[in-house]
Amino acid sequence: MHIHILGICGTFMGGIALLARAMGHEVSGSDANVYPPMSTQLEEQGIRLMEGYAPAHLERTPDCVVIGNALSRGNPAVEYVLDKGLPYTSGPQWLAEHVLQGRWVLAVAGTHGKTTTSSILAWLLEDNDLSPGFLIGGIPKNFGLSARLGETPFFVVEADEYDTAFFDKRSKFVHYRPRTAILNNLEFDHADIFADLGAIKTQFHHLVRTIPASGLIIAPHDDEAINDVLQWGCWSDMEHFGEGDEGWTTEDISADASQFRVLLNGQQQGIVSWSLIGQHNKLNALAAIAAARHVGITPAHAIDSMSRFESIKRRMELRGKVRDITVYDDFAHHPTAIKLTVEGLRKQVGTGRILAVLEPRSNTMRMGVHVDTLGPSLNGADQVYIYKPKGVDWQVDHAISHRPDSGWVYEDTQQLIVALVAESQSGDHILIMSNGGFENIHTRLLEALSDKG
Repeated sequence: MHIHILGICGTFMGGIALLARAMGHEVSGSDANVYPPMSTQLEEQGIRLMEGYAPAHLERTPDCVVIGNALSRGNPAVEYVLDKGLPYTSGPQWLAEHVLQGRWVLAVAGTHGKTTTSSILAWLLEDNDLSPGFLIGGIPKNFGLSARLGETPFFVVEADEYDTAFFDKRSKFVHYRPRTAILNNLEFDHADIFADLGAIKTQFHHLVRTIPASGLIIAPHDDEAINDVLQWGCWSDMEHFGEGDEGWTTEDISADASQFRVLLNGQQQGIVSWSLIGQHNKLNALAAIAAARHVGITPAHAIDSMSRFESIKRRMELRGKVRDITVYDDFAHHPTAIKLTVEGLRKQVGTGRILAVLEPRSNTMRMGVHVDTLGPSLNGADQVYIYKPKGVDWQVDHAISHRPDSGWVYEDTQQLIVALVAESQSGDHILIMSNGGFENIHTRLLEALSDKG
């Protein structure tokens, strides 16, 4: 079968492409934004990529067109599919019908931490000989791919609350029907499709309704929005993690959370010692350990596996070090995630200077919804540089108006790079945050720093 994917370089749709290829299908795809790491892994798997959404891409009629949720009416390829009556479906629907049927699905939902928690969970299963399938919105370094079919009934999926497609406005995760579900946290996001937090809660309630009574929901103790959702109805077993007197809790050993004790109902299960940092990642680890236990992995074995977890591309990823100036790449795209990322790096580098570089690229950020919380989320950095991409019509400088001598806005990435090179000095840490390609700023900056030397 020939499957053509519209929006193939999105992290989710790229994973669909890998799964379809592994099942023996011929796979091609179109996208307007082709950039690493997704484009690289697709090309390495022999999947043909086409730039843009020209109807000509579909003239050799595929058996099925899988349409990503970034595409809408008016897109030339979408209009061609509808005019010609080509068979089409959404990515989540295709995944549910062709991959997830009959499998033990472990879903990770929440505003923050989905990719990291999904990657940890997949690794815990892999390292304990359960060979899971997975589809993750990033590339776990332990696997080198964002998706695979797996060799057992277990399948880990990053369960996104974003809408499914232009023709299906339900959240993606209602298609997955998990048996094990992690609900990491819940805040307002995706302002382009949700009117308010209540609308997102409703979708999470719909997800909870799909979990069987014999299934397990793993949720934080103290997330008010998640607790509201569960009070609307919960028909499955529950386990809690985080701060509390029962369930899964921790005791810190190191300040940066790279070492901590894991406790279950007050009883120590072991000590995690790993390469990740930050309190948010500690909670991600707890949730993953709880989910792994649900499929038969003892906490002791899961904790041991943590030491071999290698993180994810674009999650506090070290991109290079030049003249003792360290450059990181991070996917943070929401004030809460930005704050946690900066705080985690601060605990790691101590008094070293942090130069935070942010592209407000997500739809919600571009709309200016987080303007009042964006600035405070960056307070842990010594200097802040914000890139204002085209199409952003709110006053970005308002977010950093409280720091007149340490915050700047740029509308050109080359000028931004010049400023960073001029300002940076030995011992600095440059933290670059964006959920897009950011015009390859990481490589360009490292080259410019080398040239200066």
